Amino acid sequence: MNNPATFIDHTLLRPDCTAEEIRNLCEDAVEYGFAAVCIPPVFVALAAERLYGSGVAVATVVGFPFGYVPSETKAFETQGAIARGAQEIDMVIHLGAAAQKDFRAVEEDIRQVVEAAGAAPVKVILECCCFDRQVKEALVGCARRAAAAYVKTSTGFGTGGATEEDARLLVARAGKDLKVKAAGGIRDWPSCSRFLAAGVTRIGTSCGPAIIEQWRREASL
Repeated sequence: MNNPATFIDHTLLRPDCTAEEIRNLCEDAVEYGFAAVCIPPVFVALAAERLYGSGVAVATVVGFPFGYVPSETKAFETQGAIARGAQEIDMVIHLGAAAQKDFRAVEEDIRQVVEAAGAAPVKVILECCCFDRQVKEALVGCARRAAAAYVKTSTGFGTGGATEEDARLLVARAGKDLKVKAAGGIRDWPSCSRFLAAGVTRIGTSCGPAIIEQWRREASL
């Protein structure tokens, strides 16, 4: 296959990550040709400066990792991130509203972030480990109606990460209107390749360089 780096969001979202680690992350992203870096909001301006003109997008998180801040706060976070140079937004839904099947509230929460993001794609993190199949299907509908660009499996901070079963479910429900991002626990090329084969078009991982080096070794055999 073509270079899978173009499907990877090179991710560093540890709460104690440093500016130096973000600089190194950006250097790796340019070297390997990743789609984006996904980083904490506080480092967006630094990454935007480092990656200017490189073709690597700056993605950041909103309402992360729990999703329970008010929608207007998520919208404010989004506007600030865009102003500092973010080009993509990964938001966490109102998980409590989803748990009680208040899908109208979930949809409105997403819509406020989408509107605040303007032209920047919004990836909606569903935290699939929290919900049954029926709820996950309904949440994809919320993201579609709110005009999000992606649905995303996981924050990577929940009780479970991405599964192939969830990825296939989201891809099937997303149709042509939404793309799917898988994140959480994808650490090697074999697992990454399975998610791509399932129809996922973006992979969130902190192991991007190792994955690409594994792919290169396999491709050279």
